[in-house]
Amino acid sequence: MKHTQEFKFEKIVVWQKAMDLGERLNELVERFPEKEKFNLSSQMLRAVDSVALNISEGSIGQSNLEFKRFMGYAIRSLAETVTCLHKANRRKYINENEFNAVYSDSFNLMNMMAAFRRNIK
Repeated sequence: MKHTQEFKFEKIVVWQKAMDLGERLNELVERFPEKEKFNLSSQMLRAVDSVALNISEGSIGQSNLEFKRFMGYAIRSLAETVTCLHKANRRKYINENEFNAVYSDSFNLMNMMAAFRRNIK
């Protein structure tokens, strides 16, 4: 889905990876039990979607200080996502391989986001 024009945030690698993680988790929660539809599933999707949403919102803000603040929100949303992932694993909604793969992607994204945030001057 390429456009002739792009928003600034569409070029940011951490935004792209956050978007990918959101889609991956969306596929995972499809298999969660119906009882979790408005609980853990919903919470996990809101948290992971907030990662990319905060990156994009911060990138078009008024200042780099504001962008750093929004990157902080994105980092916190990713931490919330990982906690939801742990809950899904403990409740056996996902298997160990799925948990490990998404956990690893989340860990790598967290490190990338922290480095990216440090480099905003």
